[in-house]
Amino acid sequence: MSERVAAHVAAFNETVTTGAWESFSQRFTDDATLAFEGVPVGPFTGRPAIAAAYAAQPPTDTMTVTDVETDGDHDLARFTWSAGGAGTMRLTWRGGAIAALTVSFDG
Repeated sequence: MSERVAAHVAAFNETVTTGAWESFSQRFTDDATLAFEGVPVGPFTGRPAIAAAYAAQPPTDTMTVTDVETDGDHDLARFTWSAGGAGTMRLTWRGGAIAALTVSFDG
């Protein structure tokens, strides 16, 4: 697994327990986008909107990455949720931060 995906997932899982979504949002660029496929929420553009979205509807499950494919500044990470279910994250990186994140859910 790429170190950047591992760090992102570790930060996400910690934030699920602490609720510090404003701090978590610092992982994103100022103009980042966050989109979800298969659920009626978002997309969100900009770090403040991303922080507000997570704070308004905070995830309650942690995730475990099962596979990562990396191509330059792009990662495709497959994961499972602690409460069951699975999904995929597509991450685009810029300057060590997330410039775009799209999350899709299986099933």
